[in-house]
Amino acid sequence: MSEAKRPLAVGVVGLGSMGMGVARSLLRAGLAVHACDVRPEPLEALRREGGQPAASPAELGAKVEALVVLVVNADQTEKALFGPDGAAATLPRGAVVIASATVPPEFAERLGARLAAQGLLHLDAPVSGGAAKAAQGQLTVLASGDPRAFARAEPVLSAMAAKVYRLGDRPGQGSKVKIVNQLLAGVHIAAAAEAMALCIQSGADPQATYDVICNSAGSSWMFQNRVPHILQGDYTPLSAVSIFVKDLGIVLDTARASSLGLPLTAAAHQLFLQAAAAGHAGEDDAAVIKVFPGVKLPGATRG
Repeated sequence: MSEAKRPLAVGVVGLGSMGMGVARSLLRAGLAVHACDVRPEPLEALRREGGQPAASPAELGAKVEALVVLVVNADQTEKALFGPDGAAATLPRGAVVIASATVPPEFAERLGARLAAQGLLHLDAPVSGGAAKAAQGQLTVLASGDPRAFARAEPVLSAMAAKVYRLGDRPGQGSKVKIVNQLLAGVHIAAAAEAMALCIQSGADPQATYDVICNSAGSSWMFQNRVPHILQGDYTPLSAVSIFVKDLGIVLDTARASSLGLPLTAAAHQLFLQAAAAGHAGEDDAAVIKVFPGVKLPGATRG
């Protein structure tokens, strides 16, 4: 096969609900997909679908020209790129790193400088849309970085996203917009849980209330998406309570650095912290409703 026709080799670090969806979207787009994860099961599943497993980020880096890092947090991003088996040391010069975890903006800024020092391009590119949109290749990407990084990453972004927002030429801008989104997402989930706790405790019909609110001014995307988990009593994690403990913590830390008080975010964060402390950290984030005492939740609670 000629160089011009060879598919772009792309690596994915992290095959959770989001990363697996991204990897499959890249495969559907005809890209050569390599991946690594700490768990063998998703690697084997991807291998059966045409992907190539790697034992470590370092092994992965040597095989690809673009790398999507879709792990949980800044610590995992750091380890994937600069740990003992990190990919940054093995990626070819000019490769692009698409860093998609939700991280503090200052971490994204430092990451861009470190990668540039090694001759690598970087997109600060957190994503929104959840597992369903990842599986469909319909994510929203909130990206910032050098125009050369956008050009290099274009085939990858086209395969994984329905919308790509170019938010600036420097890393950090994408992460700043992402934490604004996470502020709203976390507050809306907490508000939806509080509203349904009131509904249930007052004796209103939960399903009827859900239908009414979805067609009324009080609705939100998070209400429409998360309340069905409560109605079904199914807290199998799609996005876990622990994610919003982390993300709202980043929001509050960022605001505190500029002396900005965020009382609604702080209240929502406390609810997620309470849920985590009560043993629900690994459950779906809708499980924040479990912090309201005495509320008899519908369904057989799973997760």
